[in-house]
This record gives sequence, C-alpha cells and structure tokens, in this order.
Amino acid sequence: MADSKPVALVTGASSGIGATFARRLARDGYTLILVARRRDRLQAMAEELGGADVLTADLIQDDGLRAVEERIAAEPKLEMVVNNAGFGTMGTFFKSDLEPQQQMHKLHVMATMQLSHAALRAMVPRGKGALINVSSVAGFGTAPGSVSYSATKAWMNTFTEGLDLELKILNSPVKVQALCPGFTITEFHETAQVDRKTIPDWLWMKAEEVVDASLEGLAKGELFVVPGTIYKLLVKLEGVLPRGARAAMAIRYAKKARRHVAVD
Repeated sequence: MADSKPVALVTGASSGIGATFARRLARDGYTLILVARRRDRLQAMAEELGGADVLTADLIQDDGLRAVEERIAAEPKLEMVVNNAGFGTMGTFFKSDLEPQQQMHKLHVMATMQLSHAALRAMVPRGKGALINVSSVAGFGTAPGSVSYSATKAWMNTFTEGLDLELKILNSPVKVQALCPGFTITEFHETAQVDRKTIPDWLWMKAEEVVDASLEGLAKGELFVVPGTIYKLLVKLEGVLPRGARAAMAIRYAKKARRHVAVD
C-alpha cells in the first residue's frame, strides 16, 4: 500500500542530480516530497513519477526554508532527506558582486544546517533514516575563481563528518553522507557560465552514475562518497600533496582556464 511507503524529501529536485535522485528513489519505493523554486518543473517531475508532493520553496529565503523545515517535522514516515540544492559562480571574489556570494553561503551552509537539524531531530528518535548532503570534490581543495563554492563545500564535508561522529557516539542507526561528485552533466555549469568544452570529456560523469554511487555507498555506510575512479584519485592526491604544490597546480589550472572562461 502507498501509505506504508517510506518518504524521501529531495531539494533542488527540478533538474540535474536532484531530479535523478527523485527518479531513483521513486523506483526504489519511496514516496517523494519534491522541493525547488520552479513549480512548473516540479509538477512535471511529479507527473513523470506518477505522483509526488510538490513544495515550491526558495531556500535562500527565510520563509521558504521554514516551510521545508516544517514539512520535514510533520512527516511521520520520513526516512531520507537529500540536501541537493546548490549553485556555483565564476569570478575573482573581490571583483564579483557580493549578493551571489551571500546567497551561496545561505544555501550551502545555512539551509544545509537547518534542514539537517530538522531531519535528524525527526529520524534519530525513530531509529532509522538517512541524510545525504550533496557536496563536491571542490570541498577537498580550493581554486581561484570559485572561492566561496569550495569554502562552502568544505564546510559541508566537515559538518557532515561531525554529524556522523555524533551519531556513532549515540550508536544510532541513522546514516549521514557527504556526496562529493566532480564534473557532472547537468544544468549546473551553464548556470555558473562554465563552458563544458574547456573541460575534457573524460572528466564528465552522468547524474545517474553519481546517484548510483551515492546509494551504493549509503548501503555500505560510507561517509564520504566520491563517484568515479579519477575523482577518487584526485581526492587522495589532494590529501598527500604539500599545500605549496596544491596551490601551484590550482594557479596553473586557473591561468589556463582564463583563456577560455572569463573569471574577472
């Protein structure tokens, strides 16, 4: 019966990785609550899935964020929350408009924090559930032109790791995960004004591959999931290279990217 199905809430569910999560979780037997700003696209996704609750909310705005928190708290069968909503910008930090930087911090940090709080307050007493925070391989390093993006994703990684430690202290079966994809074929990079042609084809992954890796890792209890062999190697390299060597590589890449992408 539909009433016996577990419930999953996905933010940023109107496109990209969020939409792919929605399709996969619906196939796996979840009842979906879809959250995004674009109601028309949410409704189209709900129709595609054969039915889902639609919650139009801008998580940068206090009222939108509060509405999602309240929906999480009110759902007795909630067993998964995917904090996927996010965006990126390109440009030298001090030359860029401040508002998009502030919005990025509100979305990646404050919204992730508040929705994680609401989700765990609901799941931990019940003794079941999972929280997936969609981060990025950018959270393991930093690069000129995407300072706030890397910083907010690094925060997300550290935050999720801290949650995992607290849950382990409590012997809670609730799982948390920081999903850290690399370049993924979605609308994300067009929105950030990144030309895909500047990035080698072999670095791109499909959203389906990212979601499959996430859910497979979740079943194994993996805290950090980095989809793709190349990205696993890059993250390991980030961990062993001296800071000076990492900085030199980042500067070299940024100078090369300037030939193709305006980062000023």
